[in-house]
Amino acid sequence: MEDHRFTERRACRLVGISRSSLTYQARPDRHARLRERLITLSGKHRRYGYRMLHAKLVREGFRVNVKVVERIYRDERLWLRRTKRKKIPREGREGAWCPIAPNQRWSLDFTSDALANGRKFRTANLKDDCTRECPAIEVDFSLPGERVVEMLERVARERGYPDILVVDNGPELRGRALDRWADDHGVQLYFIDPGKPTRDTPISKASTGDTVKNA
Repeated sequence: MEDHRFTERRACRLVGISRSSLTYQARPDRHARLRERLITLSGKHRRYGYRMLHAKLVREGFRVNVKVVERIYRDERLWLRRTKRKKIPREGREGAWCPIAPNQRWSLDFTSDALANGRKFRTANLKDDCTRECPAIEVDFSLPGERVVEMLERVARERGYPDILVVDNGPELRGRALDRWADDHGVQLYFIDPGKPTRDTPISKASTGDTVKNA
């Protein structure tokens, strides 16, 4: 433009760029703090999607729309990368230690059976891994996450909150209700390995079978 006395429009057309690109000035990232916290939470909870991470951010005080979280989640490529699972020694896995006192670790598992008319029902069985006692069994045809949280809260009011709660990867146990309850009361959720129902199973089939018959 200076050498040939060209106008801005003509110079941009000859170079092959738009005028808006020539005058563009980068704006500071107004979601820098949100982006940093989202990356941290995603690294801590690798199996959480953007909706679960949004719920955690809201509980921490962030006033942000779920669509903004989704956009940052996709921009940073925070979705779970499916790679070959690395075998971890059983004794080195978190939550696999043996509790030495009551209320250190609880286990929660579901069993199912059917009535004489063929209608199926489910039971949510809670067990203290130290004393081996079952403080609560919730029985119904449907047991969503909210019902599970109500049962846990009822037992916790009598016995106190555990340090660790061992659960499987069922949809009722991976939802927001249980995650919110654990986060509010400082309970660490420990999920057994997906596809490994016999490894560190919260409640053995033998004990749950007796439980269902007694129920």
